[in-house]
Amino acid sequence: MARAAMRELDLDKLLWMPTGAPRYRNAPVAPGEDRVAMLRLAIEGEPLYEIDARELALGASGYTADTLRELSAGLEPDTALYLLLGADQYAKLDTWHEPQEVARRARIVVFSRPGFKIEDQAARVIPFPAMPVSASDIRARAARGEDLSGLVPPAVAGYIARRRLYR
Repeated sequence: MARAAMRELDLDKLLWMPTGAPRYRNAPVAPGEDRVAMLRLAIEGEPLYEIDARELALGASGYTADTLRELSAGLEPDTALYLLLGADQYAKLDTWHEPQEVARRARIVVFSRPGFKIEDQAARVIPFPAMPVSASDIRARAARGEDLSGLVPPAVAGYIARRRLYR
C-alpha cells in the first residue's frame, strides 16, 4: 500500500505513525517500542519512508486531528498532507474526534478492504487489490504460533517470534 501511495500521489516521503495508547479505544497489544522496532525492520532500505513516533509520547492525545495540527505546524504552508486509510477506517471517519478538522488538514486517501464500498467523492481512492487478511488476523496467527511468511517481512516475523509478541 505504501508503494502504491508513493507512486499514485507522487509523494516526497511517507511517514509511518504508530498509535499510542488513545483514551477512546483499547491500547495496542504490543508495546510502542516493539511496534517502532518492527516498523524499522519493515521499512529498512526505503529512503523515502520515515517513522514519526509522536503519538507514543507521554501526554499525546492520540487523536488524528491533534496529530495533524502538530505535524502541519512544522511544515511550509503549501505542503500537502495525505492521510492514508483502509476503507474500514474511512467508513468510521465521521465518528472520529473532529473529523472535519482531519479532512481540512489532510487529503483523505482510501485503500479498498473486503466488505467495504467507497462511494462518496470526498476521498481519493487508490486502486489496490484487497488483502484477504487483516492486522488482527496476523496478530491472532502470531498468538497461535503460526507461520507469518508472506504476511509480514521476514525480519518482522523473526522479531515477533523472538519477542514472543501477541502470545
